[in-house]
Amino acid sequence: MKLLFLNGVNLNMTGRREKGVYGTQTLEEINAEIAAFCKARGAECSFYQTNIEGELCTAIQQADADGIILNAGAFTHYSYALRDAIASVDIPVVEVHMSNVHAREPFREKSVISEVCKGTVLGFGKNSYLLAAESFLL
Repeated sequence: MKLLFLNGVNLNMTGRREKGVYGTQTLEEINAEIAAFCKARGAECSFYQTNIEGELCTAIQQADADGIILNAGAFTHYSYALRDAIASVDIPVVEVHMSNVHAREPFREKSVISEVCKGTVLGFGKNSYLLAAESFLL
């Protein structure tokens, strides 16, 4: 099983911004935990982060993976290009958010990508990624 973990806009600042929302670990530290989790379950994983919407779309379209775990950040709420990229591939995508977006600002409650994703995991901090990975590994 090959899993691709994609992180969108501003997630490179994880551990440095809004620590009360996203925690104090950096994205690199979280990715190291995810890699160990996947390896222990016999899965391969790779990681990619970009602040550029089109690069995220290209990563989805060119993915060599059995599943994609996607935290699109703010792109979640308005990127129809990202929604269309997900819909254009046969690879299942699980949408992930570290925070409970429904308990935050009203604009975060709407996801334009949810309807083309296999599922959504949110509100469990870094463990949201692990729960999403587990959905592919069961």
